[in-house]
Amino acid sequence: MKRIPLIPMIVVALAVLLMIGLGLWQLRRAEWKEGLLARYAQASRLPPMAWPAVPPTDGSLLFRRAGGFCLQPTGWTARAGRNRAGESGWRHIAACRTGGAEGPGLNVDMGWSKSADPPKSWRGGRVTGVIESDREHVILLVSDRAAPGLEPSALPSPEQIPNNHRAYAVQWFLFAGVALIISGLAFSRRGREPKP
Repeated sequence: MKRIPLIPMIVVALAVLLMIGLGLWQLRRAEWKEGLLARYAQASRLPPMAWPAVPPTDGSLLFRRAGGFCLQPTGWTARAGRNRAGESGWRHIAACRTGGAEGPGLNVDMGWSKSADPPKSWRGGRVTGVIESDREHVILLVSDRAAPGLEPSALPSPEQIPNNHRAYAVQWFLFAGVALIISGLAFSRRGREPKP
């Protein structure tokens, strides 16, 4: 009588259950992402708003059109980015003082260039554009018009956000299927091998 390899079978079963669980989790993430992208698409169609006095951190304003007033740029940051033609280069982000009416400040992408050197001639003024989030999840305004000497940066769009969760789910289900097939072949081969 052949002995059933119990421990390897348990390990394979747990691994397959884990992979199926990860696939189901990715399907739930796909539904969540679709809802989020629908909310972003709706926000992009709303009327323009004034820059908020206290910007929320929940992403509720992303892709909304807005306007504000930069009394004075207090500093510049250059970040990798693209212009509207898709060329790689540097986005120039101004940290602006806004005064009491608009709260503590405004970060605004004032344009793109091949150089990381900040623009020297822009001293502030009225800015309008589209709200996006930076790496630290701080919202900033991507200006419609570039500062002198710069080109307009690429405008953010919900279409640029990938939703690969369904593909990831299929991968996890395929991994589970492959694990079952390989382990089934290994166990059946082991059962057929004669003992020495």
